[in-house]
Amino acid sequence: MKQVTATGQTVDEAVESALAQLNTTRDRTEIKVIDEGKKGIFGIFGSKPAVVKVTVKIDPVEEAQKFLENVVATMGVSAKLDVQRNGRNVTFQLSGEKIAVLIGKRGQTLNSLQYLTQLVANRFADQYVNIMVDAENYRGRREETLIQLAERLADKAIRTRQDVALEPMPSYERKVIHTALVNHPKVKTTSSGVDPNRHIVISPAK
Repeated sequence: MKQVTATGQTVDEAVESALAQLNTTRDRTEIKVIDEGKKGIFGIFGSKPAVVKVTVKIDPVEEAQKFLENVVATMGVSAKLDVQRNGRNVTFQLSGEKIAVLIGKRGQTLNSLQYLTQLVANRFADQYVNIMVDAENYRGRREETLIQLAERLADKAIRTRQDVALEPMPSYERKVIHTALVNHPKVKTTSSGVDPNRHIVISPAK
């Protein structure tokens, strides 16, 4: 965390001095006035400088972005990273060559990158930040696949009159399955187990 204590004839001058030293702008800092100072007689005798402490606010999304870029580079992948912010929901979209390396089998590598990036972001955040890491719109394609899987296995549960257990999935993928079948009249879905082995069970409705 970068911070400096600066002085000036006025609080504003002290703040400007601190911002110059930190090479940043007022909107990216927290300012604490330690002493408002005193002008003194004729502006000279008995004068006392204003003292402020200025701290640079850490942007959790920027920290998460730096972390993700470093990890991707360490993996030997040259990728472009686009950031989309929507309130506390942030999507990092990766594109470029060798993207399959970042996705991994059934998105496992991508899920791990997302998990770690989210940990980094929330280490610096005052409020919870929801991070999604995507690569060449893999998440959208995966969602379509999961919806088709949900419908197919729902038919199997109805046909066999038995529960059908799916493979373990991260929470947002389980949510896709739940949402796809929430209004299905002949099946119900429940989650079973604990992470990382938590999975969905599709059961015929009684």
